[in-house]
Amino acid sequence: MEKNLLVYILSDSIGETGEQVLRAAISQFECKNFQIKRFPYISDEEHIMEIINEAKEEKSIIVFTMVVPELRNLIINEAKKNNIETVDIMTPLIDPLKRILHQEPKYESGLIRKLDEKYFKKVEAIEFAVKYDDGKDPRGLKKADIVLVGISRTSKTPLSMYLAHKNIKVANVPLVPEVPVTEEIFNVDPKKIIGLTTNPIKLNEIRQERLKALGLGSEANYASMDRILKELDYAESLMKRLGCPIIDVSNKAVEESANIILNIIRTVNK
Repeated sequence: MEKNLLVYILSDSIGETGEQVLRAAISQFECKNFQIKRFPYISDEEHIMEIINEAKEEKSIIVFTMVVPELRNLIINEAKKNNIETVDIMTPLIDPLKRILHQEPKYESGLIRKLDEKYFKKVEAIEFAVKYDDGKDPRGLKKADIVLVGISRTSKTPLSMYLAHKNIKVANVPLVPEVPVTEEIFNVDPKKIIGLTTNPIKLNEIRQERLKALGLGSEANYASMDRILKELDYAESLMKRLGCPIIDVSNKAVEESANIILNIIRTVNK
C-alpha cells in the first residue's frame, strides 16, 4: 500500500500562509492520502534539524515561509542532502520586490503577526471607546488606560476616539451638576484621570452652534452663560476632589489636546 504524503509546513510565524498555498496546490491533484504537519514560530536550527530527521523517514515535502536567510538556507541544504523536496514560498516574492523597490528586506520574523496584533489592539481600543463613551457603563472605568471627565462639549468623545486609534483604551464621564457622578470614578487611580475644561465664552459659542444644528433656539438654558459657569464650577470642584490633572481644550485641535494628555500620563506614571 502506498505511503501517505506528509507535508511539513515550517514557518517563523503561524504557518497559515504555507498551509493555504499547499491546500490550493494539492487540490489540483487526485490526492486523498495526505497529512499536514504545521510547525509555527520556528526560530532555531535545532528545531529545523529535528523536523528534517523526521521528514527523511517519510514520503514527504517541506513547505516553508521563513524570512531569516540562515534558517531558510539550512532547510534547503539539509533537505537536499536527504532528498526531500522543498518549496520556498517567500523568496520568490521577496527577491523581485527587493529589486523593484530598491530596498533590502528587514529579514525579521513575525512582522505580519506584529502588524496584525497592532491592528486588533486598535480595533479593541475603538470598540472600548464606543462601549464606555459618555458614562454608558461605569464598569469600564477600572479597565480603561485613561478616563476623561468634563462637561458637555469639551471634546471627550473625539479625544476618546483619537486616542483609541493609538491603541489606548479610553472611557469618558460627563459631568452634570444635577446628576451625581458614578462612585466608581473615586476608585480609579487619579494618575489615569484627565479633567477637561474650556473657556466659557468659547463654550457658549459652541453650544449655540450645537442648538442651531438641532433646530433649537439659542436661548435654551444649555447655552446660557449662567448655566455654563455653573457647570464649569461644578466640574472644577469635582476634578479637585479627584486630584486629577486638568487641561484647557479651548481653541485646541483634538490632536493637540491628545498629545498633552499623553505627555501628562507619561509624566505622572514615570
